Amino acid sequence: MSKDYIEVRGAEEHNLTDLDVRIPREEFTVVTGLSGSGKSSLAFETVYAEGQRRYIESLSAYARNFLGQMDKPQVESVEGLSPAISIDQKNAANNPRSTVGTVTELHDYLRLLYARIGNPHCPECGREVGEQSAQQMVRRILELPEGTRAKIAAPVVRDQKGAFEDLFADLQSRGYARVEVDGERYDLSFDDPDLDENYDHTIDVIVDRIEVSADERSRITDSVETALEEADGVIKLIVPDPPAEAAAELGGSTARSTGDLAGGEESAADGEDGAGDDAESADPDSTATAADRLVVEFSEELACTHCNIDFSEIETRSFSFNSPHGACPECEGIGSTKEVDEDLVVQDPSKPLTDVFEAWSYNRSYYRTRIDSVAAHFGVSVETPFEDLDPAVREQFLYGTDEQVVFERQTKNGVRRKEKRFEGVIPNLQRRHVETESQSTREHIEDYMAVTTCPACEGTRLKPQSRSVLVDGTPITAVNQLSIGDAREHFEGMEGTLSERDRTIAEEILKEIRARLGFMEEVGLEYLTLDREASTLSGGESQRIRLATQVGSGLVGVLYVLDEPSIGLHQRDNDRLLNTLEGLRDLGNTLLVVEHDEETMRRADSIIDMGPGPGKRGGEIVAQGDFEDVCEAPKSVTGDYLSGRKSVPVPEDRRERDGELAIRGARQHNLDDLDVAIPLGVFTAITGVSGSGKSTLMHDVLYKGLAREMNDNTSVDPGDHDAIEGIDAVETVRLIDQSPIGRTPRSNPATYTNVFDGIRELFAETKLAKQRGYEKGRFSFNVKGGRCEECGGQGTVTIEMNFLSDVHVPCEECGGDRYNDETLEVTYKGKTIADVLEMSVEEAHEFFESHEGLRRRLKLLLDVGLGYMRLGQPSTTLSGGEAQRVKLAEELGKRDSGDTLYLLDEPTTGLHKEDERKLIEVLHRLVDNGNSVVVIEHELDLVKNADHVIDLGPEGGDGGGELVAAGTPEEVAREEDSHTGRYLRDLLPAIDAEGPRSDRRKPAAAPGDD
Repeated sequence: MSKDYIEVRGAEEHNLTDLDVRIPREEFTVVTGLSGSGKSSLAFETVYAEGQRRYIESLSAYARNFLGQMDKPQVESVEGLSPAISIDQKNAANNPRSTVGTVTELHDYLRLLYARIGNPHCPECGREVGEQSAQQMVRRILELPEGTRAKIAAPVVRDQKGAFEDLFADLQSRGYARVEVDGERYDLSFDDPDLDENYDHTIDVIVDRIEVSADERSRITDSVETALEEADGVIKLIVPDPPAEAAAELGGSTARSTGDLAGGEESAADGEDGAGDDAESADPDSTATAADRLVVEFSEELACTHCNIDFSEIETRSFSFNSPHGACPECEGIGSTKEVDEDLVVQDPSKPLTDVFEAWSYNRSYYRTRIDSVAAHFGVSVETPFEDLDPAVREQFLYGTDEQVVFERQTKNGVRRKEKRFEGVIPNLQRRHVETESQSTREHIEDYMAVTTCPACEGTRLKPQSRSVLVDGTPITAVNQLSIGDAREHFEGMEGTLSERDRTIAEEILKEIRARLGFMEEVGLEYLTLDREASTLSGGESQRIRLATQVGSGLVGVLYVLDEPSIGLHQRDNDRLLNTLEGLRDLGNTLLVVEHDEETMRRADSIIDMGPGPGKRGGEIVAQGDFEDVCEAPKSVTGDYLSGRKSVPVPEDRRERDGELAIRGARQHNLDDLDVAIPLGVFTAITGVSGSGKSTLMHDVLYKGLAREMNDNTSVDPGDHDAIEGIDAVETVRLIDQSPIGRTPRSNPATYTNVFDGIRELFAETKLAKQRGYEKGRFSFNVKGGRCEECGGQGTVTIEMNFLSDVHVPCEECGGDRYNDETLEVTYKGKTIADVLEMSVEEAHEFFESHEGLRRRLKLLLDVGLGYMRLGQPSTTLSGGEAQRVKLAEELGKRDSGDTLYLLDEPTTGLHKEDERKLIEVLHRLVDNGNSVVVIEHELDLVKNADHVIDLGPEGGDGGGELVAAGTPEEVAREEDSHTGRYLRDLLPAIDAEGPRSDRRKPAAAPGDD
């Protein structure tokens, strides 16, 4: 029997009530039910957790020690399990260096392709770079001024781990005495470098120390040839005290110290390698510090003889923005930098010169001297409004004067005069931000800085040399800017354009690249660009990326557990995702999918419906079988909605707008110079196929633009647009997204919504608490006094088991109650503070019915569909949708002044139809109170409730970014070009036209009809 089914017996994880269930193997099973009914508890915390735990236990004890351990779930037995893979909604990465290309490993294949068959070109003149002989290198060295001291070095080790004792012994036996390790100098005759073998090291052998002179040509030539031989065609020229313009004369590829232990944080603007002070002061060149030296790398292979620019050897790491070998030196591979913003320095041009520069106080003598002297130089009064000055004079105040200025300063010994160029207010702030050691000064200057695209690499993250290597006439940065769909077209048939040698090398690499791009297209992600930051992906997008990698792996006999994979997908794109899931099943895998989407349930082989209610009223199986069986189940709320017995109603009237915000010329990502009006005082839904530009419009342009304008928030960099008009009609803007509400288990819904403050005040008002002098702080589990000190108020103690999973046991002192005995003696209506934290929101609402403030706040949590949630549930265990709804409840609890713009991103995530109704009522209530609500949403039951719909498209990626339709849901439904409109037709009684799913408003007549 176990071959055909996964049999779960006696599951009691969270709210599951001694559950027994059989899940068919090698089939596609959907677990559905009300929010909080126990779906994830069954699929993830029981079935997946047990499968994962058994796999880890099969490993050696040594290996288990290095793997994250999983607790044994509360279940009697699980039989018939396969190896389990969880594909959930956790974001792919929050690191700003992670992109779609890096998390899908596509960038690794691109780096390999460009390193193996790329043709390097000069970034200055664009010529293809050729090889360089030893004689050409010598000529370049001799172009340095006569008498310049330099060292010729052979880089024998570059960024490799090891202690290298044998190498040092070999070098010494062959007569080499001097080496530089990670920029630090050693003499092998006296020193024995003691290197940590766990760190990367760079070792340069000093072949010769020279003084540039025409008479020394023969010696220099011999040394260069020896160095080239030692380091396989590469040499380093180290100039300890470089003359002015030395870098330009050499024109070499400047090197950096790249060992993990390289000293010095500063590097010279001309490309120093970051080494620390030279150790041996007896040598004339040893007095040069890291900031003085110039290190230039010559390659026998690559150099532009026209521009005198040498290139480092092309390797895969040359195209990595996470490595100093490939990263843009200005932004260090991030793609953005902080620059002093002229608009923040001069916020009101009508002010006089004495007050116009926000970052400079005229009361300080240093600034007063400069402003007075420059004003006198141009013959203007310091009382002149800045806007009345000649534009050329304004420019020189901000960016520096072309001529010398006489600065006069009064001292106790008389007047001191100095003549020099004025550096300008903005360069002064930029320089001080880099040079200052004072944190307060740096923070003060950062108030006048804004995040901007790096001007050096234009946001591409790579250094010029890496950007100028071409394959088929295209640099890697241009490929990274393509969407996945366009990238697949770009690589399709590329072999035909390559030479025979390149084709042989690239054949397998191109096959891998096309396969991975194809898998990404299959799951509906063709609109994502490869350089998009992974942290900006939605939970659904991250999940589908991981799903694409699993499709590519081609595993058989695996149990896949997925968490709402349809999130963030338009109805039109959902079919492709379902085809992918069915393909995984047809390979011989078992799929267990937590889902609320009707189309997914119709395509599933079987459905498990959890219920009958949320929280403690759930944890049972209400119905199990195919689609028809669930529709006919009398106690199934899911069946009520699938069969049409219940539905989310359509509003009778649509509200009229009360003004509007007009976005002009939005051009960020794929937005096509978009002009769009966001109506105020109404409920607006932004819709469109996946990748049409919805998130870009709301997050990057609207929210960040308003945050920068209304709150002077310089830490956000709004998306490219011309203007947002009508801001005066909005008092505040609030983005309610799906980011976590707290990062520690101490944070919970009660603390986040301030409900716990009111509860603690109630307990502090009790008779016993007053007798003992307890304040409300006594009832906090975060501070000493009332909490149990044995567990620090956590209620559990973690016992490390070394080779087994860590065990969390209730604290022996408090029994898991978090508080000490004295605190627990205080009761309110017979309940202790610990009892209250264990209550669900629904139970607490009933318990505190007589307390108006608490009742109101708890009612808000009930209204957003969170009645099942425990007050003390750690915020780290909440899903993205739950966290968003807790934030929404907290916003609803604030004193409402009206004129607030609420922005929500897919708030129906994780909600059953029954809970969607509650959420829709809450959003209508916000609008009725005089606010504006803008929601990105694919769920049509919410879209049909909006007063106004903005539909973007018509397609995703480069085919999107346009306004397809705008108006009431009925007006959008009549628009033939709108994909959203066509699917809306089935849900709006006022529309006669049939939509793509017109036959789906009632249950299928037979299972085979689908």
